[in-house]
Amino acid sequence: MTLTATSTRSTIARLNDCFRRHPGPNWMMTAGVEAKGPVFVLCATSAVSAFEAFTADNNPHGERDFGSFSLGGERLFWKIDYYDKALHFGSPDPADQVVTRRVLTIMLASEY
Repeated sequence: MTLTATSTRSTIARLNDCFRRHPGPNWMMTAGVEAKGPVFVLCATSAVSAFEAFTADNNPHGERDFGSFSLGGERLFWKIDYYDKALHFGSPDPADQVVTRRVLTIMLASEY
C-alpha cells in the first residue's frame, strides 16, 4: 500500500468515526429495526455511536465503515456508504467532504 493510499484510508476512517459518533438525518434504519420500537432504535443508535470493536475481519481496509453487534438477542449490522452530494451516485472521493455525503444504515443481520 502506498503512502497516499494509507493517508486516504486514514482520512476516510477519521471522517467515518466523526459521522458515526453524531447521529443525524443521514442515518437510516431498516424496517426490521424500526419494527422493534423506539427504545430498540435508540439503543441501536447509541451502540453504533459508541462502537469501537474494529477488527481485521470487519475493517479489512481500515476505513471503519462497517460493524456488527448484538442487542436484545438480535444481531445487527451497520454500514456507511459514500454518495455524491445529490445522493444519486457513489462519491468520486470518500476522503473529500466537499464531494461526499455519507449515509449510515443500521439493519438486522437477518435483513442482509
